[in-house]
Amino acid sequence: MNQHNLWRITIDTNPEDCNLKCIMCEEHSPYSDFIPNLYKETGIKRRRMPFEWVEQIFEQAKKLGVKEIIPSTMGEPLLYKGFDRIFTLSQETGIKINLTTNGTFPKKSVAEWAMLIVPNTTDIKISWNGATAETAAKVMQGIDFGQCIKNVEEFIKVRDYIHKETGYFCRVTFQLTFMENNMHELADMIKLAASLGVDRVKGHQLWAHFDEIKGLNMKRNQAAIQRWNGYVKEAWTARDNHLKPNGEKVLLENIIPLKEEEQQAVPEHYDCPFLNKEIWISATGNISPCCAPDKLRQTLGNFGNFQNLTIDEILQSPQYQNLVHNYKNIPLCQTCNMRKP
Repeated sequence: MNQHNLWRITIDTNPEDCNLKCIMCEEHSPYSDFIPNLYKETGIKRRRMPFEWVEQIFEQAKKLGVKEIIPSTMGEPLLYKGFDRIFTLSQETGIKINLTTNGTFPKKSVAEWAMLIVPNTTDIKISWNGATAETAAKVMQGIDFGQCIKNVEEFIKVRDYIHKETGYFCRVTFQLTFMENNMHELADMIKLAASLGVDRVKGHQLWAHFDEIKGLNMKRNQAAIQRWNGYVKEAWTARDNHLKPNGEKVLLENIIPLKEEEQQAVPEHYDCPFLNKEIWISATGNISPCCAPDKLRQTLGNFGNFQNLTIDEILQSPQYQNLVHNYKNIPLCQTCNMRKP
């Protein structure tokens, strides 16, 4: 493998640490029994990546030419003890951070976080799942929607100040999960993003981990797909008619129509955006090739552990390269929400 193909690594620093209970979350959903079962099976209440591993990952990533590292997309990364030191590693290695957060900005003020995040981060993706407090609360249980709007306003204020002073730009993104109970507000979320100065709105179709939310999957039948396609049209109209304060349009990503057959399988020509480009390292060191739900991901094979193998050795292993060349024949990949035309 050409080492320069690998450009981003996601590390699950602290997947069980979170201050919200989003209904679609594999671990923190009120419908999930993951955390109680984790303790029953292992005696561990919380998995947290040792910081020495974080340092080693940055070191190896630098040698491989990696451009970005994402601290945990499971749980709330800003709750990770010593998170500040990740920005120090970013400065030392030249590897930028790509951050996903729930927008609550715990433990510090928004301004304090922004002063750390903005100079070292390419993109901050803020989980966002409604244009009204009522809808947001149905999805992200425990959220203070009004406070989160204030948080975004404050963060962008600091971001714009740093950009003016230094020329460095950190993009701000609303990260959505496309579901039946929030997509009726998709166009209004784009309007809100524009009014706040948010640069991008992106998201993905629901991974329905639990029976209780399978009815929220917008790919589950033709009627749901037709509704989604209607929301897509409304979204692009909102994008064209509602500009950011600087006069630019909000970028939309993955907000595209679905074909009727997508309720069964992904079109053959859709490609995996991750293989040979990104990898995931769990809090216990296990390597994953993509962001599919953990139990499903395990069906793709065993790709080794960071404690025993270097990142380069993992990427060149027969198991990984076999997946790279044959993933379109694998049932999980044939129905993957993340493959793109």
